[in-house]
Amino acid sequence: MTTPSASPPVHAPRDTVPLVERIGIPRPLAWGYLAVLIFMIGDGVESNYLEPYLTDWGFSAHSAGLVISVYGAFVALGSWFSGVLSSLWGPRRVMQLGAAIWLVFEILFLAVALPSGNQALVYLCYGLRGVAYPLFAYAFLLWVQLTASPQLRGSAAGWFWFAYSAGLPTIGSAVAAVSIPLMGAYATFWLSLGLVSVGALIGAFAVRDASGTRPMADTTAPGHSARAEMVRGISVLRRYPRTGIAALVRMINTTPYFGFFVFLPSFFHDEIGLSTSRFLALVTFMGIIGILADPLFGRLSDRFGWRHTIAGAGGIGCALGVIVLYWLPQLAPGNYLVALGATVLYGIMLAGYIPLSALLPSLVPEEDKGNAMGIYSLAAGVSTFIGPLTYSIFDPLVGHTGVVLIYAAMYVVGAILTWTYLRVEEDPGEQQAQAVKNNTVPAQTHSVS
Repeated sequence: MTTPSASPPVHAPRDTVPLVERIGIPRPLAWGYLAVLIFMIGDGVESNYLEPYLTDWGFSAHSAGLVISVYGAFVALGSWFSGVLSSLWGPRRVMQLGAAIWLVFEILFLAVALPSGNQALVYLCYGLRGVAYPLFAYAFLLWVQLTASPQLRGSAAGWFWFAYSAGLPTIGSAVAAVSIPLMGAYATFWLSLGLVSVGALIGAFAVRDASGTRPMADTTAPGHSARAEMVRGISVLRRYPRTGIAALVRMINTTPYFGFFVFLPSFFHDEIGLSTSRFLALVTFMGIIGILADPLFGRLSDRFGWRHTIAGAGGIGCALGVIVLYWLPQLAPGNYLVALGATVLYGIMLAGYIPLSALLPSLVPEEDKGNAMGIYSLAAGVSTFIGPLTYSIFDPLVGHTGVVLIYAAMYVVGAILTWTYLRVEEDPGEQQAQAVKNNTVPAQTHSVS
């Protein structure tokens, strides 16, 4: 078991603590946040134009949606492996593996699958590439949780999701909106490859904090093996059942988000009257405002409580957000400001789930935190598959309206599960409540904020 690298104590005088530490970023990992940002910009370039591109290329709308669903299934697989392999090898090596897989299969997708006109190769190459980004990004998130002090884990997670979401889809969509008119859609795919290469190089070689360079599991223990570690990575759900509940909440977090990627481009074009470029700009604006809320909600959750933030802002806030996102623009077709306000509201509320990446590993002892984060990452990956799949199954039965109501109901269920079952002692909100109950002064955990 590795020991988290030392960070400046949170009670240190403000002027002795580096700026990055004061805002909640572990100083040894600062370069890693930049790496994730650039990597996810490259990964996010195609997120909002792949479906119409494949349709123009000859795929049916259903087949194009299925490509994204297959991709999402492999994202789920890579998400789980990010935790398990980090326990075996350490997060840094897993990041390097993820970067290599992304680059290899993107080159095959662009240089072989698309020019050949073979749809089976498109499914294979693009699908297998889905394993890559969660290995890179979620291994780094685990590295963050190993390094950050307990009092600032929410803030550190908030900055991770800021970098992640700034890339996918926010700045990535902005890059596509500018690049496609100048270079064309196919050349823009190659541009994304270049961006990912830069992020991969920074993440794989510039971040050297010791807590991420060694295996998390005790590889010298009797009976230890890769197979045993993988079994342990799943058995954590049986040994600590609340991790399964937290994983379900994490899956709910972005299931509607990725489901919207499938039909919102055509919905905003056909029903609301926005061009593809204006829709991409809309997504960019939504992301810019939404990602600014990530570190804010991380900081607020460290002060007022992880569970309160997830259930209130995340669950109930997103339930209202998806309803507003769908219905409000229909009341004012073609009105860009109305559409912008609706999408921005949903983007902000998504940030309410930020503290879940601090809460979930707190449900297990230290030796199982890597496995718990593997389950967290698996749930995040599953959502990329379940979101589009939910749309594909239910849209023919109940239409767009029914799908949106299903998405809203998911968020309400997630809020109830969080409030009922996810109380943990490390949660700053629970500590505050206990201090008030005992009529004592709570510990000072925010003196550097």
